[in-house]
Parts: sequence; C-alpha cells; structure tokens
Amino acid sequence: MDSTDERILSIIEKNSRIDAKELAVMLGTGEIDVMNKLQRMEEEGVICGYHTMIDWDKTDIEKVTALIEVRVTPQRGKGFDEIAERIYKYPEVNSVYLISGGFDLLVTLEGKTLKEVSMFVSDKLSTLDTIIATSTHFILKKYKDHGTIMEKPEEDGREMITP
Repeated sequence: MDSTDERILSIIEKNSRIDAKELAVMLGTGEIDVMNKLQRMEEEGVICGYHTMIDWDKTDIEKVTALIEVRVTPQRGKGFDEIAERIYKYPEVNSVYLISGGFDLLVTLEGKTLKEVSMFVSDKLSTLDTIIATSTHFILKKYKDHGTIMEKPEEDGREMITP
C-alpha cells in the first residue's frame, strides 16, 4: 500500500460517493489509475463496502440503537472468534468488536422498539452458552457518527449592531 492508496482511503471514508474523476484531480493522478487502485483494494478486502449514513431522527421511522457489552468465556483454540461469529450472524446485529476492559465484546444493533432489543438480548444473546454477562446501553441522541456531525449548530441569526 502506497501513500496514494492511503489518501484514497482517507477521502472515500468521508465521502464514498466521490467519483473517480474528481478523486484523480484531488490526487493529481489519472482516473484509470484511481479506478485500478479502488478495484485492487476491493478485491483485497481493504475496501469492504460503501455505506450511506442516515439520520433516522429526521424521518418518521422509529429505530432504537443499542450498544451491548458482552463478557464471554473464550474457547480453547478458538479464543473469541467463534462466539463473535455466532453473534454477528444474527441479522439484527450491525457490528461486533473485540474490546479491552471489563467486557470482551461490544455488539451494536438496531431494533424498532426498546422491547425488541431487550427480547434479542434475553432470548438470543444471553442464551448462548459461552456468554457470562451483558450490559445494554441505548443511544439517546447522536451528535457525531463515523466522523460526521449529525446536527449542525444553529447560526446566530441576530443582526450585529455597531455604534
């Protein structure tokens, strides 16, 4: 991976809709070169997907986002990988991270209601044999997500008066 690859990744991480032509201009290189680099990074699994960030609070669609800390007993020879895989295969689950601290995994998921999320935790997650404990936290408001400020502060609309 060279410095151009790193610059491409930094740019598309913030704006995945940028086209190859504009990206080439920003990098001072050819459009074909950019397209080849993007294709190579996709094939190598460096670029895993392209996502759209939606502020669901500005829609009439109800969604509840939960962060669930999970403490597990790692399995001999498999560590945390097998239980992480079992968890991320549930369609409700958005992400699973191995973390440091008092818990081992951090699971994020979305549901339509608090009850739907709590049912997932009690009926599916907590019943897995290697799970020791869970701690569920609900997102009340997003201020910044994946580097994007969700709500811009209102500008002061007052007129400035000078003496």
